[in-house]
Amino acid sequence: MIGNNWDNILNSVWKSEGFKKFYSIVEQEYNKKTIFPPKNYVFNALKLTPYENVKVVIMGQDPYHGVGEAHGLSFSVQDGIKLPPSLKNIYKELNDDLGIEPSSSGDLTKWAKEGVLLLNAVLTVEKDKPASHKNLGWEYLTDYIIQVLNKREEPIVFILWGNFARDKKKYITNPAHLIIESAHPSPFSCNNGFFGSKPFSRANKFLEENNIKPIDWKL
Repeated sequence: MIGNNWDNILNSVWKSEGFKKFYSIVEQEYNKKTIFPPKNYVFNALKLTPYENVKVVIMGQDPYHGVGEAHGLSFSVQDGIKLPPSLKNIYKELNDDLGIEPSSSGDLTKWAKEGVLLLNAVLTVEKDKPASHKNLGWEYLTDYIIQVLNKREEPIVFILWGNFARDKKKYITNPAHLIIESAHPSPFSCNNGFFGSKPFSRANKFLEENNIKPIDWKL
């Protein structure tokens, strides 16, 4: 499914009758409707950030639902696409936190390759219908991924923005890890604690304290 160590770790999931049944429903959706991201991008987060490379997890809700936007990474859009409001605010906080100038591109692939797992809780969406695949069944997989990472001995930073992401906090019980939580970067909530939360410098400080190479957040 993935082409790296995630396949071994999630092997019991891929082989389970429950997942096979669920994934056949996803494939039917792709056959009947316009679904995002493109099918070959659905597992992009896992493909670009192998299990052993994960240093930071940034949890999103579900993919962008506009044409050409989603490519399997939370908060990220394909190059050449107008920056979504939440991503603009993420760049603003990155600039305030670390002095990194905002990128004109919304493609966060470089972060993924640095060890930032940009994981949405729901991995597909119908065109122009936000949250249309919520409760379809993706949450069983993505919750399991969080639980698997929680069991890892090597420290990980979990960045939880907004109530939806914060709901995953119950799966992060290992004291080796760091949870950074705040309001969502959406324009509706960014002034309620997202701005000024300094997630990028706090993540890197924690990684360095644990003798892990920090993330190069520059895009």
